[in-house]
Order: sequence, then C-alpha cells, then structure tokens
Amino acid sequence: MQQVVKVTRRGQTTIPEEFRRKYDIQEGDSLLVEDENGRIIIRTIKRLEDLGGADSEFGTPKQLKAEVEKLRKEYR
Repeated sequence: MQQVVKVTRRGQTTIPEEFRRKYDIQEGDSLLVEDENGRIIIRTIKRLEDLGGADSEFGTPKQLKAEVEKLRKEYR
C-alpha cells in the first residue's frame, strides 16, 4: 500500500486514513521516525495501555511503569 503525501511549510504531513485505521494510530499517539539507509521510516510505538492486561507478560500499566522506574534507578 502506497500513498503520496505533501509536506507543509511547517514540516508537517498527514498520515492517510487507511494507514491510521490499519495501524490503529490515534490522535496523540507517538510515532518513531528513523533514517534508515537513505529512507525515512515511520514506526508505530505501542501505548502502555496496549501492553497491559490479564494475559500480559508485562502486568498492568502501573506495574510496568514501576518496573521501568526501578530499572532506571539501578542503572544511574
């Protein structure tokens, strides 16, 4: 799937609706922009809420945040 998009004077572009739907990109989500072998790559970043849940290996978002903070303190 490909679509041509334009860049505005302020460097902004719009992600086409079919891509937003396919990858569940919603207003306020963060995306990772990378330079990879002369190409611009845009990757979705999972929300903490998406990682949690009863069957998740990460536990709840609150537990995950606590674990991240613990690891940050260990490596400082």
